[in-house]
Amino acid sequence: MRSATLQPTNLELQALTVLWSHGPSTVGEVLDAFPGDATRAYTTMLTVLRNLESKKLVRHVALGKAHVFEAVCERGAIVARAAADFVANVFGGRLDEAVLAILSAGGLTPEEKTTIQQQLTQLRTMPAKKATKKVAKKAAAKKAPVKKAAPAKKAAPAKKAAPAKKVAKKAAKKAVKKVAKSAKKAPAKKAAKKVVAKKAAPAKKAAPAKKAAPAKKAAPAKKVAKKAAKKAAKKA
Repeated sequence: MRSATLQPTNLELQALTVLWSHGPSTVGEVLDAFPGDATRAYTTMLTVLRNLESKKLVRHVALGKAHVFEAVCERGAIVARAAADFVANVFGGRLDEAVLAILSAGGLTPEEKTTIQQQLTQLRTMPAKKATKKVAKKAAAKKAPVKKAAPAKKAAPAKKAAPAKKVAKKAAKKAVKKVAKSAKKAPAKKAAKKVVAKKAAPAKKAAPAKKAAPAKKAAPAKKVAKKAAKKAAKKA
């Protein structure tokens, strides 16, 4: 909501009009250019400008002992607000009656009449321009080809899990290969160990030669003859 304290009074609006027209001014300069025939006291005008400053519509700069005041609000915003309040409060929102009342308040100069006619022409053409812009936008929208949405990419099929048997076979093959490798390596290691052991073992001493057995004594001749006679008798 708009704050009522920001809306300037009639006397404050007159002071703002001077600042808008003449630019930054001292209190004395505002008094000299103030509209109307009524004379205002210096202290009265200083109070008016201070009130505008408290409403943040005016600011001042100290130049020696003098204070220079400057409007910090836009004229268009303040005038539009004041005009809207005037039409709403005095004419119940009927703008045509407000315009006629303003025109009847005083005579217009040829330049003022020309300016008003130009403004009215602009106001009449504005709706037409807006309508043509809307039509052009609609036509352009119809002509513009509608882009087809890109087809959604198909999700890659999930890989099937390998059957348990195949997994078991692969695991068994790997285990067999490992065992075979370790078996091949084992003999080589043993052979290497034997070679090292042979080199490290001290040479064995040669066993002492066995004594030759004593030759048997020859049997006596009598015994030999007896044996021969027995054999011959058995044959006969």
